[in-house]
Amino acid sequence: MNAPVILDRRQMLAGSGALIVSFSLRGAFAEEQGAPAAAAPSPPGSLKTSPYLDAWLRIDADGAITVFTGKAELGQGFKTAFQQIAAEELDVPFASLKVVTADTRLTANEGYTAGSHSMQDSGTAIQHAAAQARALLVAEAAKRLELPAENLRTENGAVIAQDGRRLAYADLVAADMLHVQAQPTSKLKDPATFKVMGQPVPRVDIPAKVTGGVAYVQDMRLPDMVHARLVRPPSYGAELTDCNSSAVEKMPGVVKVVRDGNFLAVLARKEFQAVKAMRALAAAAKWKESARLPKQDDLLALLTTQLKSQDMTILERGNPSAAGRRTIEATYTRPYQSHGSIGPSCAVAQFVDGTVTVWTHTQGVYPDRQAIAEMLRMPPANVRCIHTEGSGCYGHNGADDAAGDAALLAKAMPGVPVKVQWMREQEHGWEPFGPAMATKLKASLDSEGRIADWNFEVWSNTHSMRPGSAGSLLAAQQMAEPFPVPAPKPLPLPEGGGDRNAIPIYTFPNAHVVHHFIPEMPLRISAMRSLGAYHNVFSIESFMDELADLAKADPVEFRLKHLDDPRGREVIEKAAQAFGWHKGQQASQDRGYGFAFARYKNLAAYCAIASEIEVNRETGRPRLVRAVAAVDSGQVVNPDGLTNQIEGAIIQSMSWTLYESVSFDEVRITSIDWQTYPILRFDAVPDTIEVHIINRPGKPFLGSGETGQGPAAASIANAIANATGKRLRNLPLTRKRIKDAIDA
Repeated sequence: MNAPVILDRRQMLAGSGALIVSFSLRGAFAEEQGAPAAAAPSPPGSLKTSPYLDAWLRIDADGAITVFTGKAELGQGFKTAFQQIAAEELDVPFASLKVVTADTRLTANEGYTAGSHSMQDSGTAIQHAAAQARALLVAEAAKRLELPAENLRTENGAVIAQDGRRLAYADLVAADMLHVQAQPTSKLKDPATFKVMGQPVPRVDIPAKVTGGVAYVQDMRLPDMVHARLVRPPSYGAELTDCNSSAVEKMPGVVKVVRDGNFLAVLARKEFQAVKAMRALAAAAKWKESARLPKQDDLLALLTTQLKSQDMTILERGNPSAAGRRTIEATYTRPYQSHGSIGPSCAVAQFVDGTVTVWTHTQGVYPDRQAIAEMLRMPPANVRCIHTEGSGCYGHNGADDAAGDAALLAKAMPGVPVKVQWMREQEHGWEPFGPAMATKLKASLDSEGRIADWNFEVWSNTHSMRPGSAGSLLAAQQMAEPFPVPAPKPLPLPEGGGDRNAIPIYTFPNAHVVHHFIPEMPLRISAMRSLGAYHNVFSIESFMDELADLAKADPVEFRLKHLDDPRGREVIEKAAQAFGWHKGQQASQDRGYGFAFARYKNLAAYCAIASEIEVNRETGRPRLVRAVAAVDSGQVVNPDGLTNQIEGAIIQSMSWTLYESVSFDEVRITSIDWQTYPILRFDAVPDTIEVHIINRPGKPFLGSGETGQGPAAASIANAIANATGKRLRNLPLTRKRIKDAIDA
């Protein structure tokens, strides 16, 4: 890789080769005079917080257009979708655009890329910014051509008059245009006229990934770069009591050993030199450890009785006239789970003239910048974080920590690019895990087989300890003058954290939902894809099947009986129809059918999944034979990308549901490799996965990246129960647990 080009917005504004799109909206979007300013709605999506059009678009002198987003491409495919959105609204060829993702010097501050917000926040902002830019270009062309704007059209990067005269965007934008705020409303194109949006455009990030190109931060190679390896403590809270590094410092290629309290690292000219030096340094290090972890054998007791909780009632609905007659109860648990990133965390940093630049696969470049600046005791303006894709992760894994490591080491090696690459055992042992959870459910059926009373309780830690303060970074925690870990907090509803999707989307006359928030965190935890929704939907949708069985009702009909949302009903009906689901169906021997549904966060995309499972009764091994999903994510930009998201959700959730669980003893994390932390292998991938999309042209984008994880888990669990006649409620549903249930 060549040396990176370091640009900032001031340089681009001053340069002669490019112009930021800065328009006056007063002529194109004049408001009625006399209307009170307070009555105007705010701009849509992330335009609320970054309202200037030049935060989102740039037009070069040659007509090339750059789109800026503060979101990080993690494999969702939004970089392609955003390019489609801008191309559509600007009437330019898809290939003429490029997209710049999260960069603290170039892009808007859109916080974290999390919660399936990219399309509804950034995609919406880009769509409206592009539409307003197109209208302003037309207005400028109308002025120059002395024609009414309605007599002009746009095509292929130009404004064209009826008589054939055309003005290229590059010529128009070179005029005296102003840096202005976006308006709250835009004249968007009619979906019936779309040429790019709604089409299955190949993802722009795939070619380098499948051809061995530079695709990830792990692939970065800068001139004169040195390689760093960390020696992490062997356990939480371990203290480095002694480390004689003199022999390590004399090893081939070693340029520096850095120690700051319990933070220990070695830097070398070549990567394997750094690995060998790290191993020697680890052997020389002496640590004092203590038993700090709870016993793993009873997570339910740990969560519900041993750890103190702050209890919040988040739903209370009562109707005394609805009386239940038959009551059942169930308890479900989820273990701590790892992100299991295929490529361990990595970052590259360089400290030059008092400024540090960090290339990182963080999901929040601005919060990461804040944390790194605090750790280094530097002004945030002197820290630049550039998002660079990492090899695997949805959620808060070790990416931010690696960025902090690299920044700290770069400051110790001024002028030299430093690459920090974690090792596998470090990723598994030190990344923040998805929190363990427990849910207790109790419900009653009335005389007609309807749910009359619903009670749901969930116990969970917070689901986000992401950076923003230095204490969220491992390096800052392990320095001689450590920064304190910030106090954990529950994430507020309606999106929530541990209580995400705890409030049912179904309509029950009586409902009571309690969130037991647990501040104490025995294991290091943070955000993992879909947060609490994965376990809460697994619990709710498993229990819905248990209630349907009690009512002697078909699971699909039972759900529809309690669901008023018409879009949700259509998704359920579509998935059932595509699967071939019918009342009274019987799977073949040792096979079972399962169904589940949810609307992510009760406000994002809808997803229903039907599964067919085969269970080997001799070994207990389950195999997902096929899955059929239906999804409604509003207006679809790239159907292929949306299909990828749902397929990926099913595969990822299948791995969590059947295999994954962090293990630990009273001192250390013990699941530190792929043998002790197994994940789904290729030979277990389903025979078929079908995704049926319900497109809603003109409707708002609904986040879809995390809508399938919960339904997939419950659908698999329900299919296993259907195949074996045994209900399993403790994740993961391993072959041992299935075999034990069959033999019981």
